Amino acid sequence: MSSLETLLDSRQVWRAQTGTAGDRGEAIASGHAELDAFLPGGGWPPAAVSELLSSGAGNGELALLWPVLSRMTRQGRPIVLISPPGAPYPAAWRQAGVTLGQCHWLEVQGREALWAAEQCLRAGCCGAVMAWLPQADSRLMRRLQVAAASGNTLAFVHRPLVKVAEASPAPLRLRLHRHAELEVLKCRGGLVSSRRIAFGGGT
Repeated sequence: MSSLETLLDSRQVWRAQTGTAGDRGEAIASGHAELDAFLPGGGWPPAAVSELLSSGAGNGELALLWPVLSRMTRQGRPIVLISPPGAPYPAAWRQAGVTLGQCHWLEVQGREALWAAEQCLRAGCCGAVMAWLPQADSRLMRRLQVAAASGNTLAFVHRPLVKVAEASPAPLRLRLHRHAELEVLKCRGGLVSSRRIAFGGGT
């Protein structure tokens, strides 16, 4: 049985957990005070895709997400990385407070990566799914958004900055800049930012 099948088959264990900060409808704190103060509800939109756009992978997406990933793994909630641009560096993840035993890394590409992301989101067994999907178009992003809502799962999809002009169903779209800064390009229920927001150290 593959690691993905094993993870999906474990959803009964996950369903037994209730009353956590990730319940549907409640924003999930990002762990970055300035960003949380700006976002509606004070954090990431739950059961939804948050889209991260940048000129290249490694522009701070890990530093941005480590606080919430750390919190989830310490609660025993698995997280999945799909098609990361490089092998995760365990020492850095440990230093960020992430429990490595709750991390699952899927090295898949193309259609397999999109399929894996959709299945992990829909299954409802993951605390969060983070996927690097440069090939995803608006149609596929909509499928991922539906899957995240169906599985009540926090989703982060990294796409290249050239996709910024495309329509996206993601409730939240962020543009990442160097030096750990971001812009809010789209925020359902809130405003876009006219200035850059700092979110901490780089990856």
